[in-house]
Amino acid sequence: MQPIDTVEMHTGGEPVRIVVGGYPALPKATLLERRRHALEHHDDVRRLLMREPRGHFDMYGAVPLEADAPDADFAVLFLHNEGYSTMCGHAVIALGRWAVDSGRVAPREPETRLAIQCPCGVVRLRVEVKGGRSGRVRFESVPAFALMLERSVEVPGHGRLAVDIGYGGAFYAVLPASRLGLELKETPLAAIVERASLVSEAVRDQLAIQHPEDKDLGFLYGTILTDGSDAWSPEPSLNVCIFADRQVDRSPTGSGVTARIALQRAKGLIQEGQERAFESLTGARFTGRAIGRARSGVHEAVVVEVGGHAHYAGTARFTLEDDDPLAQGFLLR
Repeated sequence: MQPIDTVEMHTGGEPVRIVVGGYPALPKATLLERRRHALEHHDDVRRLLMREPRGHFDMYGAVPLEADAPDADFAVLFLHNEGYSTMCGHAVIALGRWAVDSGRVAPREPETRLAIQCPCGVVRLRVEVKGGRSGRVRFESVPAFALMLERSVEVPGHGRLAVDIGYGGAFYAVLPASRLGLELKETPLAAIVERASLVSEAVRDQLAIQHPEDKDLGFLYGTILTDGSDAWSPEPSLNVCIFADRQVDRSPTGSGVTARIALQRAKGLIQEGQERAFESLTGARFTGRAIGRARSGVHEAVVVEVGGHAHYAGTARFTLEDDDPLAQGFLLR
């Protein structure tokens, strides 16, 4: 395998390993088709980069590609411990800075605009630039909507619980942590992961998750446990997202913020244009607000603007020797 070069970033503590060289060529096709091709033919690269000893259980990655959408500057595949997600807001925020600083898009002060094609669709970004340095990034989501509100599921050990299912580029089950007997700032993380995973498994087993536009988007990505503060407030709302294979998002979760805003709008808890702050366990904050109305199939939807900061952590070159017995990587929990 040829060396793979990366730029290492994080958004609120959540890693973003951006592959800038050495990724195998993919066929000319739609981005969702290339996503499937990567899974079928190049998943060894994902495992190499995401798993130990080069990665870890909660590693996250992004592979910039040529866009097939005519209005996008470039496309991206997202990588995690289980596979390839359809949207990732924290990675989009990091990619916005990287695109400006690397010259992938021409920087303009005080704000550079660009568009990134994600598997869920094209998202539009605004990157603050001052004195040649990039800063805060905002992106506009694909149409986000409430798929289900207060839907009851049977969760082993917890009985029947009401959950909301929201879409923000990926589908999430959303509910207050208190319904599972948890307090986000006090409960050990292992218990949060365990109970959120029980919710995800129950939803996948008991509810039909379908996207109106593409079957590849129709799956539950994870569960978001909140502090229960859904109505607008000047204070941030704390949440924790457990996604993929029990992976813990260190950031407030960009697509999760998008889904939460869509759910809050559907319930009439916030107004269009009202900005809300969301906080993660690291103390990192994203902002979110509904900025317009849209539709997604039969669903009334909103376009959500999410804002946050990403930072650089370094660069890397990864290699693989032919006789390495751990070529596929490994994960220890």
